[in-house]
Amino acid sequence: MRLHRLDITAFGPFGGSQTVDFDALSAAGLFLLHGPTGAGKTSVLDAVCYALYGSVPGARQSGQGMHLRSDHAEAGIRTEVRLELTVAGRRLEITRQPPWERRKLRGTGTTVDKAQTWLREYDATARVWKDLSRSHQEIGEEITQLLGMSREQFCQVVLLPQGDFARFLRADAGARGQLLGRLFDTQRFADVEKRLAERRKATEARVREGDAALLADAHRMQQEAGDAMELPELSPGEPGLAEAVLGAAAVARSTARERLTVAHCRLSAAESGHAAAQRTLDEARELARLQGRFAEARQRAERLEERADAHREARERMERGRKAEAVAPALELRETAEDEQRRAARAEAHARGMLPDSYAEAGAAGLASAARRAAEELGGLDAARRAERRLAELVDERAGLDRQERADEDVLREADAWLAEWDATRGALQSRIESAQEAATRAEQLAVQREPARRRLNAARTRDELAADLEEAQHRALASGQRALDARAHWLDLKEQRLNGIAAELAAHLTDGAPCAVCGATEHPAPARKVAGHVDRETEERALAAQQRAEGQHTEDERRLGVVREALAAATAEAGDTPTAQLAAHADELEQDYARARRDASALHAAQEELRRAEHERERRQADRQQAAVRAASRLTRRETLEREQATLEQELTQTRGTAASVAARAAQLERQAALLTEAADAARSAEDATQRLKDADARLADAAYRAGFDTPQAAAAALLDDAAHRDLQHRLDAWQSEEAAVRAVLAEADTAAAAQQPPADLAAAERAAAEAERRLREAASARDAAARCGTELDRLSARATKGVRGLAPLRAEYDRVARLATLTAGTSADNERRMRLESYVLAARLEQVAAAATVRLQRMSSGRYTLVHSDDRTGRGRSGLGLHVVDAWTGRERDTATLSGGETFFASLALALGLADVVTDEAGGVRLDTLFIDEGFGSLDDQTLDEVLDVLDSLRERDRSVGIVSHVADLRRRIHAQLEVVKGRSGSSLRQRGADGP
Repeated sequence: MRLHRLDITAFGPFGGSQTVDFDALSAAGLFLLHGPTGAGKTSVLDAVCYALYGSVPGARQSGQGMHLRSDHAEAGIRTEVRLELTVAGRRLEITRQPPWERRKLRGTGTTVDKAQTWLREYDATARVWKDLSRSHQEIGEEITQLLGMSREQFCQVVLLPQGDFARFLRADAGARGQLLGRLFDTQRFADVEKRLAERRKATEARVREGDAALLADAHRMQQEAGDAMELPELSPGEPGLAEAVLGAAAVARSTARERLTVAHCRLSAAESGHAAAQRTLDEARELARLQGRFAEARQRAERLEERADAHREARERMERGRKAEAVAPALELRETAEDEQRRAARAEAHARGMLPDSYAEAGAAGLASAARRAAEELGGLDAARRAERRLAELVDERAGLDRQERADEDVLREADAWLAEWDATRGALQSRIESAQEAATRAEQLAVQREPARRRLNAARTRDELAADLEEAQHRALASGQRALDARAHWLDLKEQRLNGIAAELAAHLTDGAPCAVCGATEHPAPARKVAGHVDRETEERALAAQQRAEGQHTEDERRLGVVREALAAATAEAGDTPTAQLAAHADELEQDYARARRDASALHAAQEELRRAEHERERRQADRQQAAVRAASRLTRRETLEREQATLEQELTQTRGTAASVAARAAQLERQAALLTEAADAARSAEDATQRLKDADARLADAAYRAGFDTPQAAAAALLDDAAHRDLQHRLDAWQSEEAAVRAVLAEADTAAAAQQPPADLAAAERAAAEAERRLREAASARDAAARCGTELDRLSARATKGVRGLAPLRAEYDRVARLATLTAGTSADNERRMRLESYVLAARLEQVAAAATVRLQRMSSGRYTLVHSDDRTGRGRSGLGLHVVDAWTGRERDTATLSGGETFFASLALALGLADVVTDEAGGVRLDTLFIDEGFGSLDDQTLDEVLDVLDSLRERDRSVGIVSHVADLRRRIHAQLEVVKGRSGSSLRQRGADGP
């Protein structure tokens, strides 16, 4: 990498635009960047780093974005850094502009412009610059891939900060490990350590879980077995746990089987005793039952004897009831006749009460005659009633004419009021129609805008998804590229090893007398032999095939990356840089406006229909007014005719009504009078008939009572039984007979009588004996069940424990293997004598390379006195691997680098930095670094040492390098002629450049 030109505008302390011509400065090979403290020497290096990586080095990273802008810059000038360089044979130009807060072009306040980045490449054939990309991410990945270094590695290798390496010399192994780990990317080895430690913990946890489960089963077996199982005090992970548990389980199972046999014997004896006690109890219960049955029968016989008199009375009562049943029909007939006579008398009294007092003494015939006379008078009123009905019709018709007149007046008022508002109604409807038409036009316009907005929103979402896919594809391409490089390096190493041992491979085909394929000799006194680790053709071809597969995978990943980039570019071109949320909000706003416009436009048809209905209503109202006028003229003529006919009928009816209010009222009076007289005549005839039937019933009842043997009808009625009394009395008689028969049957039983002659049965003693036998049986059965359950559970738990022990065996082996690897890589194993971690081991090899590369320059700087060597000795109880010592040729002793003086520390750290730069460069893929910067530290050197250091730096020109020294030491201005001076002023800093031959 070679820098050509740097342009700075409004960056850091530089308020205006400044230019650095690195080609002119690098012509001399060594140039000086100087200026007073705080002028901005380091800001020049920050600008280089910012142009390449978009951020500044180290602790100054907090000054990103708008804070990179110079406080001396004018408001209208934007911060910009442009760097022109050559890397990997390509001449590139990188331009970066950080975010910028500027005044708004319209209105007040400020707005923030986004960061901008451009990457261009110079086409030497066409002699033009070609744009490559404007994407921050793509440009950052392109530069990182071309340089082969991250920003941290670049700042450590190209911008050599001497203070960091002085601390590196004095640091302990841990601090050195952190720096070397960042530079050489040994995180994968730390990840291996971490992964092994995690696997060790996980495997140990699984082993402990298995042991815990085994102990849990053992404790369950101990709970089941009780005293029959003794379990030693063991914890998960202790040796011999499985053997102890399985042995104790075997003893417990044997004891459980013996207990089960004993329990079976005890259960058989308890079942025999329980059967005997149950038979004795059954016999005692049967004797007690028979004795109780006999005693109960004797008691029932005594109670029957006590109720004998009541039984005789009941039989007599039943006999009198049977005789009274012959008189019952005559009694019922007499009651019926009496009821009819009372009802007829009440009806007659009621009917006579409705008549005038003049009819009180009249008989049934007189009442009938009066009814006929009222009916004849009613027949003469038919003509008068027809005339009265006609008069009522005339009155109703005149009332209808009046109602029709009032209705027509209401119609006229409503029509006049409605027609008076017609102009306003029509105007409002026309306005609604015009508004709906405008909304329809607006909806059509919004419909045209919806689809582009939706496409742009979909493109933005695709852009966001592809951005994440691009990052993944880039990581995959970088990883496959690294694998391809590793595979190629491995193949080249194997190829080189095979070429080194090709003599042995050729010698394997030599035979005595046959000429050698190399020298032609026929004698082969000392053919070459294959050494350990010899690489044959098959191994080399396998490595070549693996390298080709890795290259093919990398090509495929690059192709996929290109496809994702093209798709992202297309989506970005469609969506622009507008955020997806903003596009979604715009699309939603369009949808809402479109829906609102369509909703407003949908009212057009309703408004038009309403206008049409209003016009029809106007025509109807006008027709109603005309029809009302015609009906009014017709009503006037009809009213005059009705008045003449009404007067004639009124004159006729006045003579016919008499004192009644109307003919209908007079007719109603006559109708009521005739009905009441007819009803009273009928009631009088019915009363006379009922009195006669009652006399006949009394005679038949007296005759029936005499024939049944009763002195009077009342005695027969008293002896008569109703259904309930008859059933109750019959039930009592039947119950007496049944009870008497049952008692005689029980007293006649032979076994019951024999049991009564025996002593009373002792049922309580038999029940106590049976209960005791049943208790012994339950206890024996429970003991047998417990023993069987214990044996079954012990068998199940033993089988599970045995299965668990078999499953734990490979897990314990895996744990032992992983634990050995984890402790070995972590440096805690006894096999790792130096207690060196895996990452430290890798870094120790890198540190050894760095020390060897640094020693070449340190010997020249120290006139051959000092040599840097790597040490893996342990210090105290700490770990080894990253020790760094210096060998003093004057004393021949090796000592720690922390014992160097200030000047010695400077050139030692400088040599270390240059050596580290060479090693990191080779590690990054061999990218050539043609421009280096060294920051401060020269003030601690004497003149002779300074000359030697400058000679070493000048020797870097042999590799066509240019070195920039950043220092304010005055003596360097005399020694180094190519200079870049930073001049500090009130309006900001500026740059002044001088070549090797002068300004």
